[in-house]
Amino acid sequence: MKIQVKNPLVELDGDEMTRILWSMIKEKLILPFVDVELLYFDLGVESRDKTDDQITRDAAEAILEYKVGVKCATITPNASRVEEYSLKQQWPSPNGTIRSILDGTVFRKPIVVSNIPRYVSSWEKPIVIARHAYGDVYKNVEMRVGAGSTAELVVRSGAGDEQRLLIHSFDTDGVVQGIHNKEDSIRSFARSCIDFALDQKMDLWFSTKDTISKTYHARFRDLFQEEVDLRAEDFSSAGIEYFYTLIDDAVARVMRSDGGFLWACMNYDGDVMSDMLASGYGSLGLMTSVLVSPKGAFEYEAAHGTVQRHYYKHMKGESTSTNSTASIFAWSGALRKRGELDETPEVVEFADKLEQVVVDTIESGVMTSDLIRITITENSKQASTEEFIDAVATRIS
Repeated sequence: MKIQVKNPLVELDGDEMTRILWSMIKEKLILPFVDVELLYFDLGVESRDKTDDQITRDAAEAILEYKVGVKCATITPNASRVEEYSLKQQWPSPNGTIRSILDGTVFRKPIVVSNIPRYVSSWEKPIVIARHAYGDVYKNVEMRVGAGSTAELVVRSGAGDEQRLLIHSFDTDGVVQGIHNKEDSIRSFARSCIDFALDQKMDLWFSTKDTISKTYHARFRDLFQEEVDLRAEDFSSAGIEYFYTLIDDAVARVMRSDGGFLWACMNYDGDVMSDMLASGYGSLGLMTSVLVSPKGAFEYEAAHGTVQRHYYKHMKGESTSTNSTASIFAWSGALRKRGELDETPEVVEFADKLEQVVVDTIESGVMTSDLIRITITENSKQASTEEFIDAVATRIS
């Protein structure tokens, strides 16, 4: 008897090798056990190109409407990808588009497995990273400029007043870039991080580079501090602390810490540092990711990319050993949240069981090639992409 899920999940399909294993996960680990309506959006790069990226915007709006989405990894095309897939243009990051519409914060947490040692030996507890999911370089405008050009930052107020700042006078060819952010988004980010830290009873760290960016980064620092000050009593009651420092100092401290805190980062910092943390805890395939919107919507995905190299091998008919753990946890995370919102504990229990079975499978010595190289388990068995998913399916049946 399948477990009934009351309300739909919004499913966002993706690209390359993750698209292959995404289908395996759905057909072998989800649909045989739960009866769930999936509102399907194909966010593969060719589908995005065909719809002029409208399908990405439609998917984000569907997540806002139905509150829970689950997303496969997708390609953000560069010039070589445009040529490879015969695209109309270099479409923007679908993750960036969805984050902008949901106005969310990305929380990433490592999946800790006992027989996968951490590269940073001091990390005894998980470090959760929160990434501000709006603006900065992900909503930039940029151009190449020629020698003799002058670049200025020009701002016109609603009343027509104008402010100008010289960026640079170019004596050679160069490039320029403009970025922005919004105070309401920064406050929303701070509040989401504060709520998460209080809920998990974890110390909250925040870091910028305000010594260099004395207006842009400093505004982040000040707004974050204002929101923390409003919750000072809550921090005291929970027995947790707020700590602000420069991003470079934060990186140094993180490498020496024992973990167990939430690290809030600006958009680009969070993008880079989440991959560093994933590797530090063993593998990019062992990192969960959830986009939390202040509008009450949630989008779950793996923190890694489309595993391009494995996809090319797969297309040649060669065997691959791609780690599907984070993608499975994207499905379990979405189902758990759906169950919580719908007040269906049996759905939550299934999500918990699925995650535990995945961990048990790895700890039993059955794992993919990325983990085989670093495991402390002797006589472990390297499983192919499909063999690992089948091993999980056998244990959960």
